[in-house]
Amino acid sequence: MQKSGGDWGIVGVNLMTPPKQREIFEPQGFAYTAVSLAPEGIEPQVIPVLNDVLDAPDDPEAVLSLMADPKIKIVTSTVTEKGYCHFPSTGKLNREHPFIIEDLKDPNKPKSALGYIVRALDRRRKAGIRPFTMMSSDNLPNNGHVVHAVVVELAGMIDPELQAWIEKEVTFPCTMIDRIVPATKPEDIERVAQLTGVYDPVPVMHEPFRQWVVEDKFVDSERPDIGAVGAQVVEDVTPFEHMKLRCLNGTHSSISYLGYLAGKETIYDTVSDTVFAAYCKFLWEKEIIPAVDAPPGVSLEEYTAALFERYSNPSIRHLTWQIAMDGSQKLPQRILETVQEDLDAGRPVKGLSLAIAAWMRYVGGVDERGNPIDVRDPLAEKFKALSDAGATPRDKVEALVGVSDVFPKALQDNKDFVEGLVAAYEGLVEKGARAMAEAVVK
Repeated sequence: MQKSGGDWGIVGVNLMTPPKQREIFEPQGFAYTAVSLAPEGIEPQVIPVLNDVLDAPDDPEAVLSLMADPKIKIVTSTVTEKGYCHFPSTGKLNREHPFIIEDLKDPNKPKSALGYIVRALDRRRKAGIRPFTMMSSDNLPNNGHVVHAVVVELAGMIDPELQAWIEKEVTFPCTMIDRIVPATKPEDIERVAQLTGVYDPVPVMHEPFRQWVVEDKFVDSERPDIGAVGAQVVEDVTPFEHMKLRCLNGTHSSISYLGYLAGKETIYDTVSDTVFAAYCKFLWEKEIIPAVDAPPGVSLEEYTAALFERYSNPSIRHLTWQIAMDGSQKLPQRILETVQEDLDAGRPVKGLSLAIAAWMRYVGGVDERGNPIDVRDPLAEKFKALSDAGATPRDKVEALVGVSDVFPKALQDNKDFVEGLVAAYEGLVEKGARAMAEAVVK
Protein backbone atom coordinates (compact mmCIF):
# COMPACT_ATOMS: atom_id res chain seq x y z
CA MET A 1 0.00 0.00 0.00
CA GLN A 2 2.87 2.37 0.81
CA LYS A 3 4.89 1.53 -2.30
CA SER A 4 2.14 1.40 -4.93
CA GLY A 5 -0.42 3.86 -3.56
CA GLY A 6 -4.17 3.53 -3.82
CA ASP A 7 -6.85 3.65 -1.19
CA TRP A 8 -6.38 0.11 0.07
CA GLY A 9 -6.99 -1.45 3.46
CA ILE A 10 -7.67 -4.80 5.07
CA VAL A 11 -10.51 -5.93 7.31
CA GLY A 12 -9.83 -9.08 9.30
CA VAL A 13 -12.66 -11.50 10.01
CA ASN A 14 -12.49 -13.96 12.88
CA LEU A 15 -14.89 -16.89 12.38
CA MET A 16 -14.28 -18.60 15.70
CA THR A 17 -14.75 -17.17 19.19
CA PRO A 18 -13.57 -16.96 21.91
CA PRO A 19 -11.34 -15.08 22.12
CA LYS A 20 -13.00 -12.09 20.54
CA GLN A 21 -10.40 -10.55 18.28
CA ARG A 22 -11.99 -7.12 17.87
CA GLU A 23 -11.76 -6.48 21.60
CA ILE A 24 -8.05 -7.24 21.39
CA PHE A 25 -7.21 -5.22 18.27
CA GLU A 26 -9.42 -2.14 18.62
CA PRO A 27 -7.62 -0.58 21.64
CA GLN A 28 -4.36 -0.59 19.66
CA GLY A 29 -5.84 0.90 16.49
CA PHE A 30 -5.91 -2.53 14.81
CA ALA A 31 -2.11 -2.52 14.50
CA TYR A 32 0.06 -5.43 15.59
CA THR A 33 3.74 -6.28 15.86
CA ALA A 34 5.46 -8.64 13.44
CA VAL A 35 8.67 -10.00 14.93
CA SER A 36 11.40 -11.42 12.69
CA LEU A 37 13.30 -14.18 14.52
CA ALA A 38 16.77 -14.34 12.99
CA PRO A 39 19.64 -16.38 14.49
CA GLU A 40 21.51 -13.15 15.18
CA GLY A 41 18.59 -11.50 16.98
CA ILE A 42 14.97 -10.40 16.74
CA GLU A 43 13.55 -7.42 14.87
CA PRO A 44 10.05 -6.03 15.56
CA GLN A 45 7.98 -4.05 13.07
CA VAL A 46 4.56 -2.47 13.65
CA ILE A 47 2.07 -3.48 10.93
CA PRO A 48 -0.74 -0.89 10.51
CA VAL A 49 -2.61 -2.37 7.51
CA LEU A 50 -5.82 -3.43 9.28
CA ASN A 51 -8.77 -1.03 9.10
CA ASP A 52 -10.97 -3.17 11.31
CA VAL A 53 -11.45 -6.65 12.74
CA LEU A 54 -14.87 -8.32 12.89
CA ASP A 55 -15.96 -11.28 15.02
CA ALA A 56 -18.38 -13.10 12.75
CA PRO A 57 -20.31 -15.05 15.44
CA ASP A 58 -21.16 -11.77 17.21
CA ASP A 59 -22.50 -10.04 14.10
CA PRO A 60 -22.73 -12.18 10.96
CA GLU A 61 -24.69 -9.45 9.19
CA ALA A 62 -21.80 -7.00 9.53
CA VAL A 63 -19.50 -9.51 7.81
CA LEU A 64 -21.95 -10.33 5.03
CA SER A 65 -22.70 -6.66 4.39
CA LEU A 66 -19.01 -5.88 4.17
CA MET A 67 -18.29 -8.77 1.80
CA ALA A 68 -21.20 -7.65 -0.39
CA ASP A 69 -19.83 -4.09 -0.58
CA PRO A 70 -18.44 -3.33 -4.07
CA LYS A 71 -15.40 -1.69 -2.45
CA ILE A 72 -14.23 -5.17 -1.42
CA LYS A 73 -12.15 -6.47 -4.33
CA ILE A 74 -10.43 -9.53 -2.84
CA VAL A 75 -11.42 -11.98 -0.13
CA THR A 76 -8.62 -14.15 1.22
CA SER A 77 -9.01 -17.18 3.44
CA THR A 78 -6.52 -18.54 5.96
CA VAL A 79 -8.64 -21.11 7.78
CA THR A 80 -6.32 -24.19 7.76
CA GLU A 81 -6.98 -27.28 5.69
CA LYS A 82 -9.92 -28.38 7.85
CA GLY A 83 -11.66 -25.02 7.43
CA TYR A 84 -12.84 -25.94 3.93
CA CYS A 85 -15.14 -28.70 5.25
CA HIS A 86 -14.04 -31.13 2.56
CA PHE A 87 -12.61 -34.61 2.23
CA PRO A 88 -8.88 -34.13 1.59
CA SER A 89 -8.57 -37.46 -0.19
CA THR A 90 -11.17 -36.49 -2.84
CA GLY A 91 -11.57 -32.70 -2.62
CA LYS A 92 -15.34 -33.09 -2.33
CA LEU A 93 -17.47 -31.06 0.09
CA ASN A 94 -18.41 -32.88 3.27
CA ARG A 95 -22.16 -32.29 3.08
CA GLU A 96 -22.65 -33.80 6.53
CA HIS A 97 -20.20 -31.42 8.19
CA PRO A 98 -21.98 -29.60 11.07
CA PHE A 99 -20.87 -26.21 9.72
CA ILE A 100 -22.26 -26.96 6.23
CA ILE A 101 -25.56 -28.07 7.73
CA GLU A 102 -25.71 -24.75 9.60
CA ASP A 103 -24.77 -22.83 6.45
CA LEU A 104 -27.85 -24.17 4.68
CA LYS A 105 -30.32 -23.28 7.43
CA ASP A 106 -30.25 -19.48 7.43
CA PRO A 107 -28.74 -17.32 4.62
CA ASN A 108 -28.05 -14.55 7.12
CA LYS A 109 -26.21 -16.68 9.68
CA PRO A 110 -23.61 -18.84 7.98
CA LYS A 111 -21.13 -20.80 10.06
CA SER A 112 -18.19 -21.75 7.86
CA ALA A 113 -15.87 -19.67 5.72
CA LEU A 114 -17.52 -21.29 2.71
CA GLY A 115 -20.95 -20.26 3.97
CA TYR A 116 -19.91 -16.61 4.23
CA ILE A 117 -18.27 -16.69 0.80
CA VAL A 118 -21.27 -18.22 -0.94
CA ARG A 119 -23.90 -16.07 0.80
CA ALA A 120 -21.91 -12.87 0.17
CA LEU A 121 -21.48 -13.74 -3.51
CA ASP A 122 -25.21 -14.37 -3.73
CA ARG A 123 -25.89 -10.88 -2.37
CA ARG A 124 -23.54 -9.35 -4.95
CA ARG A 125 -25.18 -11.33 -7.74
CA LYS A 126 -28.68 -10.24 -6.75
CA ALA A 127 -27.54 -6.61 -6.44
CA GLY A 128 -25.88 -6.64 -9.85
CA ILE A 129 -22.41 -6.13 -8.32
CA ARG A 130 -19.27 -7.66 -9.73
CA PRO A 131 -17.93 -10.50 -7.56
CA PHE A 132 -14.76 -10.37 -5.50
CA THR A 133 -11.71 -12.47 -6.25
CA MET A 134 -11.63 -15.46 -3.88
CA MET A 135 -8.05 -16.24 -2.88
CA SER A 136 -7.03 -19.02 -0.49
CA SER A 137 -3.81 -18.65 1.49
CA ASP A 138 -3.80 -22.16 2.97
CA ASN A 139 -1.39 -25.05 2.44
CA LEU A 140 -3.44 -26.98 -0.08
CA PRO A 141 -2.21 -28.16 -3.47
CA ASN A 142 -4.05 -26.21 -6.14
CA ASN A 143 -5.78 -24.33 -3.33
CA GLY A 144 -7.69 -22.14 -5.76
CA HIS A 145 -9.13 -25.19 -7.50
CA VAL A 146 -10.02 -26.82 -4.17
CA VAL A 147 -11.86 -23.74 -2.91
CA HIS A 148 -13.56 -23.25 -6.29
CA ALA A 149 -14.87 -26.82 -6.18
CA VAL A 150 -16.33 -26.66 -2.66
CA VAL A 151 -17.75 -23.15 -3.12
CA VAL A 152 -19.48 -24.18 -6.35
CA GLU A 153 -20.80 -27.39 -4.75
CA LEU A 154 -22.24 -25.51 -1.77
CA ALA A 155 -23.74 -22.88 -4.08
CA GLY A 156 -25.42 -25.64 -6.10
CA MET A 157 -27.07 -26.94 -2.94
CA ILE A 158 -28.55 -23.47 -2.42
CA ASP A 159 -29.43 -22.24 -5.92
CA PRO A 160 -28.37 -23.61 -9.34
CA GLU A 161 -28.46 -20.10 -10.81
CA LEU A 162 -26.00 -18.92 -8.14
CA GLN A 163 -23.80 -21.89 -8.92
CA ALA A 164 -23.76 -21.02 -12.63
CA TRP A 165 -22.99 -17.34 -11.89
CA ILE A 166 -20.06 -18.23 -9.66
CA GLU A 167 -18.71 -20.64 -12.27
CA LYS A 168 -18.82 -17.87 -14.89
CA GLU A 169 -17.85 -14.75 -12.96
CA VAL A 170 -15.66 -15.57 -9.94
CA THR A 171 -11.93 -16.27 -10.08
CA PHE A 172 -10.05 -18.42 -7.59
CA PRO A 173 -6.31 -17.80 -8.03
CA CYS A 174 -3.96 -20.42 -6.65
CA THR A 175 -1.33 -19.21 -4.20
CA MET A 176 1.70 -20.48 -2.35
CA ILE A 177 2.88 -18.79 0.84
CA ASP A 178 6.04 -19.88 2.60
CA ARG A 179 7.06 -18.54 5.98
CA ILE A 180 7.46 -20.47 9.21
CA VAL A 181 5.21 -18.84 11.83
CA PRO A 182 5.20 -20.58 15.22
CA ALA A 183 2.18 -20.17 17.48
CA THR A 184 2.59 -17.13 19.74
CA LYS A 185 3.23 -18.10 23.36
CA PRO A 186 2.77 -15.99 26.53
CA GLU A 187 6.53 -15.64 26.88
CA ASP A 188 6.66 -14.19 23.34
CA ILE A 189 4.22 -11.47 24.36
CA GLU A 190 6.36 -10.62 27.39
CA ARG A 191 9.51 -10.61 25.29
CA VAL A 192 8.04 -8.23 22.71
CA ALA A 193 6.80 -5.90 25.46
CA GLN A 194 10.28 -5.76 26.99
CA LEU A 195 11.88 -5.16 23.60
CA THR A 196 9.51 -2.44 22.37
CA GLY A 197 8.20 -0.95 25.60
CA VAL A 198 4.65 -1.52 24.30
CA TYR A 199 2.29 -4.31 25.34
CA ASP A 200 0.85 -6.10 22.30
CA PRO A 201 -1.26 -9.21 23.06
CA VAL A 202 -1.19 -10.36 19.42
CA PRO A 203 2.37 -10.22 18.07
CA VAL A 204 3.21 -12.49 15.13
CA MET A 205 6.50 -14.33 15.47
CA HIS A 206 8.09 -15.39 12.19
CA GLU A 207 11.31 -16.38 10.47
CA PRO A 208 13.07 -13.84 8.22
CA PHE A 209 12.43 -15.87 5.05
CA ARG A 210 9.28 -15.13 3.02
CA GLN A 211 7.86 -16.18 -0.33
CA TRP A 212 4.44 -15.42 -1.79
CA VAL A 213 3.52 -16.75 -5.25
CA VAL A 214 0.14 -15.77 -6.71
CA GLU A 215 -1.58 -16.87 -9.91
CA ASP A 216 -2.41 -13.87 -12.09
CA LYS A 217 -6.15 -14.56 -12.13
CA PHE A 218 -8.22 -11.73 -10.67
CA VAL A 219 -11.79 -10.59 -11.29
CA ASP A 220 -10.76 -6.94 -11.31
CA SER A 221 -7.59 -5.34 -12.66
CA GLU A 222 -7.80 -2.87 -9.78
CA ARG A 223 -5.78 -4.47 -7.01
CA PRO A 224 -2.82 -3.75 -4.72
CA ASP A 225 0.56 -4.04 -6.38
CA ILE A 226 1.76 -6.98 -4.32
CA GLY A 227 4.72 -7.39 -6.64
CA ALA A 228 6.09 -4.08 -5.36
CA VAL A 229 7.25 -5.82 -2.17
CA GLY A 230 8.49 -9.05 -3.68
CA ALA A 231 5.42 -11.22 -4.29
CA GLN A 232 5.71 -13.30 -7.45
CA VAL A 233 2.68 -12.98 -9.75
CA VAL A 234 2.91 -15.90 -12.18
CA GLU A 235 0.90 -17.79 -14.76
CA ASP A 236 1.18 -21.14 -12.95
CA VAL A 237 1.71 -21.61 -9.23
CA THR A 238 1.77 -25.43 -9.39
CA PRO A 239 5.56 -25.98 -9.55
CA PHE A 240 6.09 -23.63 -6.60
CA GLU A 241 3.38 -25.18 -4.42
CA HIS A 242 4.46 -28.75 -5.19
CA MET A 243 8.01 -27.84 -4.25
CA LYS A 244 6.92 -26.24 -0.99
CA LEU A 245 4.25 -28.75 0.04
CA ARG A 246 6.46 -31.75 -0.59
CA CYS A 247 9.91 -30.43 0.34
CA LEU A 248 8.99 -28.19 3.28
CA ASN A 249 5.61 -29.34 4.56
CA GLY A 250 6.32 -33.00 3.80
CA THR A 251 9.50 -33.07 5.89
CA HIS A 252 7.98 -30.76 8.52
CA SER A 253 5.20 -33.26 9.16
CA SER A 254 7.52 -36.27 8.95
CA ILE A 255 10.02 -35.03 11.51
CA SER A 256 7.29 -33.57 13.71
CA TYR A 257 5.66 -36.99 14.28
CA LEU A 258 8.94 -38.83 14.73
CA GLY A 259 10.43 -35.99 16.76
CA TYR A 260 7.40 -35.78 19.05
CA LEU A 261 7.45 -39.53 19.68
CA ALA A 262 11.16 -39.26 20.49
CA GLY A 263 10.56 -36.48 23.02
CA LYS A 264 11.67 -33.54 20.86
CA GLU A 265 9.74 -30.35 21.63
CA THR A 266 10.56 -28.31 18.51
CA ILE A 267 11.74 -28.72 14.94
CA TYR A 268 15.03 -27.09 15.94
CA ASP A 269 15.47 -29.66 18.71
CA THR A 270 14.70 -32.45 16.24
CA VAL A 271 17.11 -31.47 13.46
CA SER A 272 19.81 -30.69 16.05
CA ASP A 273 19.87 -34.46 16.59
CA THR A 274 22.23 -35.87 13.95
CA VAL A 275 19.99 -38.89 13.37
CA PHE A 276 16.91 -36.86 12.54
CA ALA A 277 18.99 -34.39 10.53
CA ALA A 278 20.25 -37.28 8.39
CA TYR A 279 16.71 -38.69 8.11
CA CYS A 280 15.35 -35.34 6.90
CA LYS A 281 18.08 -35.04 4.26
CA PHE A 282 17.47 -38.66 3.22
CA LEU A 283 13.80 -37.90 2.59
CA TRP A 284 14.69 -35.02 0.32
CA GLU A 285 17.39 -36.81 -1.64
CA LYS A 286 15.84 -40.26 -2.07
CA GLU A 287 12.06 -39.86 -1.93
CA ILE A 288 10.88 -36.24 -2.29
CA ILE A 289 13.09 -34.47 -4.83
CA PRO A 290 12.63 -37.32 -7.38
CA ALA A 291 8.87 -36.61 -7.19
CA VAL A 292 9.12 -32.82 -7.64
CA ASP A 293 9.41 -30.85 -10.88
CA ALA A 294 11.45 -27.77 -10.03
CA PRO A 295 10.08 -24.32 -10.92
CA PRO A 296 12.02 -22.54 -13.66
CA GLY A 297 15.46 -21.47 -12.49
CA VAL A 298 15.25 -23.27 -9.13
CA SER A 299 17.73 -25.88 -7.90
CA LEU A 300 15.94 -28.30 -5.58
CA GLU A 301 19.23 -29.22 -3.95
CA GLU A 302 19.90 -25.57 -3.10
CA TYR A 303 16.26 -25.08 -2.04
CA THR A 304 16.33 -27.99 0.41
CA ALA A 305 19.74 -26.95 1.75
CA ALA A 306 18.22 -23.55 2.51
CA LEU A 307 15.24 -25.28 4.13
CA PHE A 308 17.54 -27.17 6.47
CA GLU A 309 19.16 -23.89 7.50
CA ARG A 310 15.69 -22.53 8.27
CA TYR A 311 14.84 -25.60 10.36
CA SER A 312 18.13 -25.07 12.21
CA ASN A 313 17.31 -21.51 13.27
CA PRO A 314 17.51 -21.58 17.11
CA SER A 315 15.29 -18.50 17.36
CA ILE A 316 12.33 -20.38 15.86
CA ARG A 317 10.56 -22.46 18.52
CA HIS A 318 8.16 -24.27 16.19
CA LEU A 319 6.55 -27.00 18.28
CA THR A 320 6.39 -30.51 16.85
CA TRP A 321 3.00 -30.80 18.57
CA GLN A 322 1.72 -27.76 16.66
CA ILE A 323 2.84 -29.11 13.28
CA ALA A 324 1.37 -32.51 14.15
CA MET A 325 -2.14 -31.06 14.47
CA ASP A 326 -4.81 -31.99 11.90
CA GLY A 327 -2.75 -34.72 10.29
CA SER A 328 -5.81 -36.19 8.59
CA GLN A 329 -6.12 -32.96 6.62
CA LYS A 330 -2.40 -32.62 5.87
CA LEU A 331 -1.08 -36.08 5.04
CA PRO A 332 -2.81 -36.49 1.65
CA GLN A 333 -1.14 -33.49 0.03
CA ARG A 334 2.07 -33.33 2.08
CA ILE A 335 3.09 -36.99 2.01
CA LEU A 336 0.65 -39.43 0.39
CA GLU A 337 0.73 -37.85 -3.07
CA THR A 338 4.53 -38.09 -3.05
CA VAL A 339 4.31 -41.71 -1.90
CA GLN A 340 1.91 -42.56 -4.74
CA GLU A 341 4.18 -40.99 -7.37
CA ASP A 342 7.22 -42.78 -5.98
CA LEU A 343 5.41 -46.10 -6.00
CA ASP A 344 4.15 -45.54 -9.55
CA ALA A 345 7.75 -44.86 -10.61
CA GLY A 346 9.06 -47.95 -8.80
CA ARG A 347 10.93 -45.97 -6.14
CA PRO A 348 11.09 -47.22 -2.51
CA VAL A 349 9.29 -45.18 0.19
CA LYS A 350 10.72 -46.54 3.43
CA GLY A 351 11.41 -43.04 4.80
CA LEU A 352 7.95 -41.64 4.14
CA SER A 353 6.36 -44.93 5.24
CA LEU A 354 8.09 -44.49 8.60
CA ALA A 355 6.63 -40.97 8.85
CA ILE A 356 3.13 -42.30 8.13
CA ALA A 357 3.59 -45.07 10.70
CA ALA A 358 4.73 -42.45 13.21
CA TRP A 359 1.53 -40.51 12.52
CA MET A 360 -0.45 -43.71 13.11
CA ARG A 361 1.25 -44.25 16.45
CA TYR A 362 0.79 -40.57 17.34
CA VAL A 363 -2.99 -40.61 16.74
CA GLY A 364 -3.19 -43.68 18.98
CA GLY A 365 -2.77 -41.13 21.75
CA VAL A 366 0.20 -42.55 23.69
CA ASP A 367 3.87 -41.67 23.20
CA GLU A 368 6.95 -43.90 23.54
CA ARG A 369 7.16 -43.27 27.28
CA GLY A 370 3.53 -44.18 27.86
CA ASN A 371 2.39 -40.59 28.27
CA PRO A 372 -0.94 -39.43 26.79
CA ILE A 373 -0.83 -37.29 23.64
CA ASP A 374 -3.25 -34.39 23.20
CA VAL A 375 -4.22 -35.23 19.61
CA ARG A 376 -5.89 -32.33 17.82
CA ASP A 377 -7.60 -33.54 14.65
CA PRO A 378 -11.16 -33.51 13.25
CA LEU A 379 -11.01 -37.31 13.21
CA ALA A 380 -9.16 -37.73 16.51
CA GLU A 381 -11.89 -39.78 18.20
CA LYS A 382 -12.23 -42.09 15.22
CA PHE A 383 -8.48 -42.67 15.04
CA LYS A 384 -8.24 -43.36 18.77
CA ALA A 385 -11.08 -45.89 18.62
CA LEU A 386 -9.55 -47.69 15.63
CA SER A 387 -6.13 -47.79 17.25
CA ASP A 388 -7.46 -49.00 20.60
CA ALA A 389 -9.48 -51.74 18.90
CA GLY A 390 -6.37 -53.17 17.25
CA ALA A 391 -4.57 -55.83 19.29
CA THR A 392 -1.41 -55.77 17.17
CA PRO A 393 0.49 -53.21 15.08
CA ARG A 394 -0.90 -54.90 11.97
CA ASP A 395 -4.45 -54.50 13.25
CA LYS A 396 -3.88 -50.82 13.96
CA VAL A 397 -2.22 -50.11 10.60
CA GLU A 398 -4.84 -51.92 8.56
CA ALA A 399 -7.65 -50.15 10.40
CA LEU A 400 -6.12 -46.70 9.92
CA VAL A 401 -5.20 -47.27 6.28
CA GLY A 402 -8.86 -48.14 5.77
CA VAL A 403 -9.93 -44.56 6.59
CA SER A 404 -10.86 -43.32 3.11
CA ASP A 405 -11.05 -39.71 4.34
CA VAL A 406 -7.25 -39.86 4.44
CA PHE A 407 -5.96 -42.71 2.26
CA PRO A 408 -6.88 -42.99 -1.44
CA LYS A 409 -7.98 -46.41 -2.65
CA ALA A 410 -4.81 -46.96 -4.68
CA LEU A 411 -2.73 -46.89 -1.50
CA GLN A 412 -5.29 -48.88 0.49
CA ASP A 413 -5.08 -51.64 -2.13
CA ASN A 414 -1.27 -51.62 -2.41
CA LYS A 415 -0.24 -54.63 -0.33
CA ASP A 416 3.48 -53.82 -0.43
CA PHE A 417 2.82 -50.29 0.85
CA VAL A 418 0.64 -51.58 3.69
CA GLU A 419 3.23 -54.22 4.62
CA GLY A 420 5.86 -51.50 4.75
CA LEU A 421 3.68 -49.52 7.17
CA VAL A 422 3.19 -52.58 9.36
CA ALA A 423 6.95 -53.19 9.52
CA ALA A 424 7.59 -49.52 10.31
CA TYR A 425 4.94 -49.46 13.05
CA GLU A 426 6.34 -52.66 14.59
CA GLY A 427 9.80 -51.07 14.56
CA LEU A 428 8.51 -47.95 16.29
CA VAL A 429 7.03 -50.09 19.05
CA GLU A 430 10.10 -52.29 19.47
CA LYS A 431 12.95 -49.82 18.89
CA GLY A 432 11.53 -46.29 19.06
CA ALA A 433 11.41 -43.38 16.61
CA ARG A 434 15.09 -42.40 16.77
CA ALA A 435 16.38 -45.91 16.16
CA MET A 436 13.97 -46.40 13.27
CA ALA A 437 14.98 -43.10 11.66
CA GLU A 438 18.61 -44.19 11.97
CA ALA A 439 17.79 -47.55 10.36
CA VAL A 440 16.16 -45.83 7.39
CA VAL A 441 19.26 -43.80 6.60
CA LYS A 442 21.71 -46.74 6.87
